[in-house]
Amino acid sequence: MSDTAVSTALVEARGLGRIYTTGPSEVHAIEDVSLVVEPGTFVVVRGRSGSGKTTLLNTLGGLDRPTSGWVSIAGQDLGDLDEPGLADLRRHEVGYIFQAFGLIPILTAQENVEIPLRLVAAPPRERRERARLLLEQVGLGGRAGHRPEELSGGEQQRVAIARALANAPRVLLADEPTGQLDSRTGKSIIDVILGLVRTENIAALVATHDPMPLAVADRVIELSDGRVVADSY
Repeated sequence: MSDTAVSTALVEARGLGRIYTTGPSEVHAIEDVSLVVEPGTFVVVRGRSGSGKTTLLNTLGGLDRPTSGWVSIAGQDLGDLDEPGLADLRRHEVGYIFQAFGLIPILTAQENVEIPLRLVAAPPRERRERARLLLEQVGLGGRAGHRPEELSGGEQQRVAIARALANAPRVLLADEPTGQLDSRTGKSIIDVILGLVRTENIAALVATHDPMPLAVADRVIELSDGRVVADSY
């Protein structure tokens, strides 16, 4: 990786590939993917199911190790990190938003948002204040004491966004964040993510087959069979 490559980019990948072995067969989930994402950029990764969107996000975020190529997050080459190092980077630099929300049913919205702060041993008062501020930021200040079953799908996804931001990551990765939502609610979720990109100067990569986010994206990367077939600004 060159010195200039880490000067401003929050996400960079060069020649990225990921191969899965299933019995005697090899599946090339992503092949030769290269990209650079600067702060304050909202990127949509689109493609049909099986095109490699989820694998790309997982590899960029350090959940998966690439078979070839390299990834840098906030100037840190992921190939230089062992598993504890990758876990530490994910806690501090990368926030994840999943289609299935992933909230813990027995915890309130505020307690769910506090989970990443507990993992870094933040003091209780700091945890509570940070969670409260984040829930207000995503429009749920009045729902902090509600459990997931008492929230709508859109509200649960907003809680998931607040949780992803708990440790002030500089990179936000969202895998089909509107997949379980109606179009109106889905638009409100994209608006929240876009607003955070603008106000917090983070980099967000949203994998989706939903055409709605394309209109507001700073950049659209299209995958087909694991390869980038279009990259438009």
